[in-house]
Amino acid sequence: MKQQYPVPAAIHRVDEKIRRSHFITTVGPAASVEDARAFIKEVRAEFDTANHNCWAYVVGPPGSSGHAGMSDDGEPHGTAGRPMLTVLLHSELGDIVAVVTRFWGGVKLGKGGLVRAYSGGVKSALEALPRVEKMPRSELEVIIGYSEVTLFQRMLPEFEAEILTPTYTDIVHYVLRMPTKHVEQFSVRLADLTNGQGHLSVHPSE
Repeated sequence: MKQQYPVPAAIHRVDEKIRRSHFITTVGPAASVEDARAFIKEVRAEFDTANHNCWAYVVGPPGSSGHAGMSDDGEPHGTAGRPMLTVLLHSELGDIVAVVTRFWGGVKLGKGGLVRAYSGGVKSALEALPRVEKMPRSELEVIIGYSEVTLFQRMLPEFEAEILTPTYTDIVHYVLRMPTKHVEQFSVRLADLTNGQGHLSVHPSE
């Protein structure tokens, strides 16, 4: 189960002109490698006429490189993706992806200038990036009777619980997700609500 750590709360973008080139940095959350790749694909599609869409991502806790990736996207080797990734690895944020889009303005920046431009764009975006705390969450399977449904649903917001799958047959079966820290108290409340007749099983989900 992953530890609690800060992650991007939303997508954030900054842009700047450097010696006629236009740099647009887009940063956002990426809870998985698939999410990161989808984010990169979307930004590429948005700026499909750009000369370069360089990117980097870190999936997992801050500073972890087990699920990290980068690309110079045609810029000289080591001048874009690696500097961007270095900034992300030292940002104290996890589950994050960054794409820096460049529209070339006709003036070469040199390798040092490119490194500063790409790393600087990510740093600028991170300064105003909204953040939230990622908490370990669990999936729960709950079986109750129809007579308990109304009171059961009323208590879910108290535990920050979301219903993933409701199934109504001769019994009521819910698959829920909630912060793991609430599971113990939720179990107590469920037992009280159902006089010990409700069924609960817990599975860590992230």
